[in-house]
Amino acid sequence: MDMRPSSSAPGPQPARPVSAQPGSLPNGPGAAAILAAGVGSLALGIFAFAGDAVPAIRRGFIFWTPTGTLSGVSLSAIAVWLVAWFVLARRWGSRDVNLVRVNVSTFLMLLGALLLTFPPFMDLLQGK
Repeated sequence: MDMRPSSSAPGPQPARPVSAQPGSLPNGPGAAAILAAGVGSLALGIFAFAGDAVPAIRRGFIFWTPTGTLSGVSLSAIAVWLVAWFVLARRWGSRDVNLVRVNVSTFLMLLGALLLTFPPFMDLLQGK
């Protein structure tokens, strides 16, 4: 006689996530982390470019004098990344999202960030 409990046994059952397939976890939280990394990276590139190109913004990004604009640029980009991650994780926490779109978008943002932090490209955009 088999004494193992059956799946229809009374008692508390584990909560099932809201996703396309029963028993699978939603990919929303992971997608939120991926996309937020792209958003934060692009913010870093935009802030670095703006801090280099516009003297008023350069002065605004000096949070700690010994590091110059690096302190403001990096801290501001971290703040953007954290806010983006928080908002996306709240919206996508229990959903499945299209990971292809998220990954392509993130890749394009990372590419933009790389170009905006590459000095020869920054100089080209500024006409130097």
